[in-house]
Amino acid sequence: MAGGDGDVGYPDEPRRGRHLVFGIVALALVLASIDQTIVATALGSIQTELHAQLNWSTWTITIYALGQVVVMPLAGRLSDMYGRKTVFLSAAALFSVASLACGLADDIYVLVALRALQAVGGGAFIPSATGIVSEQFGRDRDRAVGMFTSIFPIGGIVGPTLGGVFVTYASWRWIFFVNLPIGLTLVALGLRFIPASRGRQGSRIDGVGIALFGSCILAAMFGISFLGSGGVTARDPGFLLPELAAFAALVLFVRHARADPAPFIPLLFLSGRGFAAMNFINLLFGGVVIGLGALVPIYAEDRFGISSLDAGTVLSARAVGMIVVAGLAVLVLRRTGHRTPMFIGFTIVAIGMALICLTPGHVSHYAWLATAAGITGIGMGMSLPASNNATLHLARDEIAAVAGLRGMFRQSGAILAVAISTAVAARSPDAGLVLGHVFLVFSALLLVVVLPVVLVIPEHRGSW
Repeated sequence: MAGGDGDVGYPDEPRRGRHLVFGIVALALVLASIDQTIVATALGSIQTELHAQLNWSTWTITIYALGQVVVMPLAGRLSDMYGRKTVFLSAAALFSVASLACGLADDIYVLVALRALQAVGGGAFIPSATGIVSEQFGRDRDRAVGMFTSIFPIGGIVGPTLGGVFVTYASWRWIFFVNLPIGLTLVALGLRFIPASRGRQGSRIDGVGIALFGSCILAAMFGISFLGSGGVTARDPGFLLPELAAFAALVLFVRHARADPAPFIPLLFLSGRGFAAMNFINLLFGGVVIGLGALVPIYAEDRFGISSLDAGTVLSARAVGMIVVAGLAVLVLRRTGHRTPMFIGFTIVAIGMALICLTPGHVSHYAWLATAAGITGIGMGMSLPASNNATLHLARDEIAAVAGLRGMFRQSGAILAVAISTAVAARSPDAGLVLGHVFLVFSALLLVVVLPVVLVIPEHRGSW
């Protein structure tokens, strides 16, 4: 997966038409962002209509994250092999068809399976889009890729609001149907305006590595979710056996990666200089902003009795805070470097998450949650452009693959956070209160564990 030449590399000179191309891939990122947040708003309705327990209904979130975990690094490799445009458009088509099927599902297990298929399409967006933008913007790719941080919150605003409207006035099924016209528009625009790029000859797909890695994540998540069922303890075979299987798959994956000449995820990307620190940061940060963030609406409903429509707009407040800050953070990134905005941003995120779990008596619960979520968004807007580019700078010639790796660790963190949180909450008579305590614990982890790691990541100032 070393950097290629010719069309597979990343030219330094910006290309004509790059802003139109950016707009097209930005539409894909908005689509993916909408799908992450819009489902969170409908969890309660899905749980009720399909007669599912909380810890299993949230698999509609976690299985989507699992699919992205496996697909993101794979999509980076496929983009290099078959061309970024080909992978990007294939992802858009698959995502659209899977969304239609999800909206027609009448069983929680069928819905979960279809969400996994949808994740294959959604997970391929970011690596292929990152590669496309990097080709088009040349030496300005750091700012262009950094602007992705301002794109995602648009979906964060639209998604929860749409989800609340659909759940209140129509059906949760429309949270999936809405993806279809956007996806078809994306395919049409991409076919017309995104330039083609040649793939790299001689590459291959590491099927064994993919199977081992996916088995590890799936088994671990299944065991944790089973722990949330009534009467199940940590000594129950339903929990222990999947966790042992996950550990065995992880050991086999590492052994395979060491022996394979072209592994699914090179060990350099897991433990090389700077990668170990950034992978850890992305793992825990993904758990907080993607995983726990998706649970904020159902937390608002369960703990404070806030309606689905209002609970969804709490995440919109977070997105607004993120948009306000992210654009400025991108513009000054070459001066600030990576460490300072990450350190300050993560601290603000931790403060916002801690405030979410508090219940002051002098303001309404909705106003308090929206304010706390907005503070969290400010921290995200400050830290994400820096953390995105800090990971990409570790292997500048392999941007698509590294973007997939970064997304993989963030989604892995989201899986673990959601699975653990809902398993604990499902065992409590007051799920909302327990989720609040979980938010506080993860807030403390950001401050105590993540901030010291930020200080050891490789620093970079100036242009790409």
